[in-house]
Amino acid sequence: MPEGAGWRLNALLVQAGIAPLDERTAAQFEIYLSLFVHWSARLNLTSLRTEFAILSKHLVESIACAMALPQGIASLLDFGSGAGLPGIPIALCRPEITVTLAESRGKKAAFLQEAIRELGIVAKVHAGRAETLPTRFDCITLRAVDKMPRAVAFAGQLIAPGGWLALMTTAAELARLQEAAGAQISWSEPTRLPFADKLILAIGRRGNSGA
Repeated sequence: MPEGAGWRLNALLVQAGIAPLDERTAAQFEIYLSLFVHWSARLNLTSLRTEFAILSKHLVESIACAMALPQGIASLLDFGSGAGLPGIPIALCRPEITVTLAESRGKKAAFLQEAIRELGIVAKVHAGRAETLPTRFDCITLRAVDKMPRAVAFAGQLIAPGGWLALMTTAAELARLQEAAGAQISWSEPTRLPFADKLILAIGRRGNSGA
């Protein structure tokens, strides 16, 4: 593969101890990065301005999340998806998972629709508040969501029995978010995300009862 953004992303993944992407998936990430940068000029999708920062901060950590999610997940909700992180990288890296990107802000929802169309991934956009969704999901991810404890509490109600909750947060915030998720979630030991001084990934599982 030519030494484009996909090649540089793979180099960062190897540096982080993560298996590199195949050529097709790396090429899809190049398309996503191009869309991300183009739309960010208008929508301010991120405060990061360099390719390296976006690759290392946004994409590598989202790919790490995708790879850490348990097997057997068929449906996933990215709650407050924003620019599609980590939902779009999950859809690219884990094509067996049907991803729903919930984003209430219309312009960002439009960006997500465009990204799905360009990438040809198995995903859909819910252009509204995630808590209004009538269905339950095998897994829900949250990253940098406004009013995170409140969002986590709502997310806990949308997880199917035996399903998973994945939080990209800081160690300082984790206990508060775990409390918000409720006693029905049992947590594994969190792991530090690559290239992040403070950011961690915490994965919990809901009990099999429907309560």
